[in-house]
Amino acid sequence: MEATFKKVSDSQVTMTELMTPEKANFGGKIHGGHLLSLLDKVAYVCAGKHADGYCVTISVDTVDFLHPIEVGELVHFHASVNYTGRTSMVVGIKVVSENLHTKSVKHTNTSYFTMVAVDADSKPRPVAGLELNDAAEIRRFYEAQARREMNRKFREQFTEKKQHANTVEQIRALENENCKVSI
Repeated sequence: MEATFKKVSDSQVTMTELMTPEKANFGGKIHGGHLLSLLDKVAYVCAGKHADGYCVTISVDTVDFLHPIEVGELVHFHASVNYTGRTSMVVGIKVVSENLHTKSVKHTNTSYFTMVAVDADSKPRPVAGLELNDAAEIRRFYEAQARREMNRKFREQFTEKKQHANTVEQIRALENENCKVSI
């Protein structure tokens, strides 16, 4: 079977939503949980377009809240597949809010979702590779590959640290932290 490839532009998605009062938290800003739900939806649509079918979220890498989003602002979600593995895709999402009254525009979030294409039996299935057509697409693929490798190494190191740390070492490591050990 010959490998197939799709252009990044084939699955890019832009979604816009008006932020209304019921989406606000107790501080009057848009609730982070609501934003996460929208991010997951746009990641699904983008990955689903690339995979030509159903996909599931496997992980979310970095959701930094750079600026609050106000009630009444338009929020634009710009998503593209940045990386493809055999069955997985990394979807990059840039979030921009727009205040229609002041005309101010601010970049509020950048997030990366790892999605996996699945078949009718919920088993991972292959996806098309990614055809990279410019320097930005090459950079995003490279950066996604680097993040995946760094995350893999982190998981390995963290597992190792958890397996070998004893209570005495853990207490010693907490000495300059904002906690009180009472045992």
